[in-house]
Amino acid sequence: MENKKEMPTVNSSSPAPCSTRSWSISDDSLRRFVFFASESCIQDLLSASDSNRAGNGNDGWKVLAFEDGVEISKRRSGSGSFHAFRSRWLLKSVSTEQFITVANAIDAAKQWDSDLVEARYIKDLDENLSIIRLRFGESAKPVFRNREFIVYERRETMDDGTLVVAVASLPKEIAAGLQPKQNNSIRGLLLQSGWVVEKLDDDSCMVTYVVQMDPAGWLPKFFVNRFNTKLVMIIEDLWKQAQACSAIPSITDPS
Repeated sequence: MENKKEMPTVNSSSPAPCSTRSWSISDDSLRRFVFFASESCIQDLLSASDSNRAGNGNDGWKVLAFEDGVEISKRRSGSGSFHAFRSRWLLKSVSTEQFITVANAIDAAKQWDSDLVEARYIKDLDENLSIIRLRFGESAKPVFRNREFIVYERRETMDDGTLVVAVASLPKEIAAGLQPKQNNSIRGLLLQSGWVVEKLDDDSCMVTYVVQMDPAGWLPKFFVNRFNTKLVMIIEDLWKQAQACSAIPSITDPS
């Protein structure tokens, strides 16, 4: 029947006492869940992109530094364990269409650490909604070493042309049902994160990038928070990548 809710089933095929429970749900249920969960992520990203403007400094964001034209800020999360970090940069002569081609979970992870051994789409739930697996190897930095993340990525265009890319980890039970964790890996959590790319009048754009990560495992919180500051500095590298992509002419002559 139409109103009957489908309940996730617990997969207990792995009886190990420390194993994570896994939930097996249909693609339709997963799609509805992610659309609902990502709404708050999108609103948080839009709020972060608009804060500290015109004297609006009462939303918890604290500006830490300006480096090479990039504003770096942080805000304590609701749980109080890890900070959310934000970078913001005015990119001149770069259109929203150019930058959005590299504003995605996979290209960002490549900039986080070079030892990204796996980055692939697990499911495409909708035209603008995907599930992605990111896995780092043994040679990665401590915060990424042997870590893997199962995240959703939702891309939306607002009425004013602003582009939003919301990225966050799935709940661990749902992630385990989609992709069992490898024995030697640690499954980290990417909390509400993503991009806001605002179109400006002169074919330029304002880019806001927010990241909040819990790598799990035995790492001091101060170390993770300090490292997260560096993660939001990838805008410059992605900007260069976007410029390089836009500079490649389309091939019309087969010769």
